[in-house]
Amino acid sequence: MKSWFFIAASVTAGLLVACSNVPYAKRNSDRLAAYTAAAGAPVKSFHFFSPLYSWEPLSDTQLVVYTKYKEAYLLDLDACANLQVTNGIGLTSNLGQVQVRFDKVITRSPRIPCTISQIRPIDIAHLKAVQQAQRKIEADPRPATSGA
Repeated sequence: MKSWFFIAASVTAGLLVACSNVPYAKRNSDRLAAYTAAAGAPVKSFHFFSPLYSWEPLSDTQLVVYTKYKEAYLLDLDACANLQVTNGIGLTSNLGQVQVRFDKVITRSPRIPCTISQIRPIDIAHLKAVQQAQRKIEADPRPATSGA
């Protein structure tokens, strides 16, 4: 009898964990879609003088870096195992230029270099518009209730 209870509890816990990841997965896919839609044609390099303004991992192979408040780039990387869980990153550069296939994103703890395979500038105004559209909520008014 105890084994059936343990199995049922394990299955229930597994389903709860799977369901709890659905909003997270949807949020990640929405973020990736927004940045991809706002990304321009690939470029070979961009100017960078540290420190980074901000950064956001989108997957193990994509990262957004903000070099300034209104200047961002979508970086495609060769697989970078701990990109989504690292608490810091660094960028290599040569004379203030970050170049495709030459420079790397370096994760902190452990320090893992990840080669940049593609750089795309992000149109911030377009990104904001896409994000705003994703936030739009379609709501139907409640039916009127008779006062009793």
